[in-house]
Amino acid sequence: MKARFFIFQNMENNFWQKINKPILALAPMAGITDSCFRQICKDFNADLVYSEMASSSALNFNSKKTLELLKFSEKERPYVVQLFGNNPEHFALATKIVAEKIKPDGIDINFGCPVKKVFKQEAGVSLMLNSKLSKKIVKAVCANSRVPVSIKIRSKIKNKTAIDFIKNLSEFPIKAIMIHARSYEQGFKGEIDIKIIKEIKKIFKGIVLANGGIYSPEKAKEILTETKVDGLGIARAAQGQPWIFSQIKDFLRTGEYKEKTQKQIFKIALKHSKLAFKLKKKQGIREMRKHLCWYVKNMPRAKELRQKIIKAENIIGIEKILK
Repeated sequence: MKARFFIFQNMENNFWQKINKPILALAPMAGITDSCFRQICKDFNADLVYSEMASSSALNFNSKKTLELLKFSEKERPYVVQLFGNNPEHFALATKIVAEKIKPDGIDINFGCPVKKVFKQEAGVSLMLNSKLSKKIVKAVCANSRVPVSIKIRSKIKNKTAIDFIKNLSEFPIKAIMIHARSYEQGFKGEIDIKIIKEIKKIFKGIVLANGGIYSPEKAKEILTETKVDGLGIARAAQGQPWIFSQIKDFLRTGEYKEKTQKQIFKIALKHSKLAFKLKKKQGIREMRKHLCWYVKNMPRAKELRQKIIKAENIIGIEKILK
């Protein structure tokens, strides 16, 4: 299918301009940010949430599994669907399918994933090395979307910086950028590049969200203060502590925040588990095991709890472990 080349300059419902700043977003994480987890994070004041990374090519081949992956509850709005791939025509059709069948508030293009199997497909962060193909992909999505288009990128890959990459896309109506301020070579470890976040904020007129290395309310405030960005993308820090969004907001407002007690954490974990079972049945329970291991991390008897959690088969079993 050929991509249309008319660009919707006046995209409908630019929700990015309606969210109070600083924006706290649940960043996309494959296998993690499903509807269950997004709803729990929304309960703790996440301003917007991203889907798991979805394959644009899979959507072209009528993948029911991918469409199921993207389903969401109205309480999750504003909700952004993130697509990955390497074929502009697949992106064009995937954008239309998502608009018709999912109806999110925004579409995001992944230019930041460093995972090897994605990289080998010339998708994710590897696209930052291919200016022509990246341009065709953004053009295809913008040409077929009536909701705001955003991108997620890395600070650098080899000799290609985020600044170079953004300048190459300057002609398109991209409304927001989430910048993981580590290079491809760093992966998920090491110091983030504050300087490049500042530079992007200077040259990009839309919304800029900083991502990477934000593990506490103190660090969140430090990055917001130093970079003057519009908000933050919270990823791994939300694993096992979805209340971090509320903690950051409390800290920014009052300079203080409260830690959750073990009893409170178990209550949240059980609520999350029940929602997972409601939406995904036995598969939901299996997927909850990793979340439950994150919930009990750093607790007394954490190792013993994890050994029990990985064997949990149903809600009754989880409830017994947590009580």
